[in-house]
Amino acid sequence: MNFTHRVAVAADIPAISALMARAISALQRDFLTPAQVEASRAVMGLDTQLIADGTYLLVEVEGRLAGCGGWSRRATLYGGDHSTALRDAALLDPARDAARIRAMYTDPDFTRQGVGRLVLSVCEAAARDARFARAEMMATLAGEPLYRACGYLPIERIETSGDVPVPMIRMGKDLGRT
Repeated sequence: MNFTHRVAVAADIPAISALMARAISALQRDFLTPAQVEASRAVMGLDTQLIADGTYLLVEVEGRLAGCGGWSRRATLYGGDHSTALRDAALLDPARDAARIRAMYTDPDFTRQGVGRLVLSVCEAAARDARFARAEMMATLAGEPLYRACGYLPIERIETSGDVPVPMIRMGKDLGRT
């Protein structure tokens, strides 16, 4: 398929939110219990700060949204607008901090077709251009195989707080800045 990518704008938010809901429901169920899938919605979702910062991408094919994801120079590691306790808008220092890879989702109809790799490559290049030497993310169990295949290594495994804990993996990668 001939995927294209572009920077997301505020008008894209409804389509992004719909894609995220589909992806969480369909792609997490092989890795989480039904209760964990529902609980994951409390910490997953769209952080509109990424759109405001111009660092959130959409991947499209023939006018259809196939995936999305972004990177950030802010301290927030994961979480959407609704998970305020996880948010930290402080700017990171590229000389000592890792850029954040954020909110990656692929439409279930487009998995294993290169959408995630495309998002990662564009985000990593932008982070390198912003002088970051490393990138980190909080990965879902469903995303871990892709991220490992793209050179990310586990840093720590966590479980979210709440009535139904959800396992997640903090992962990082040297961006090979020259």
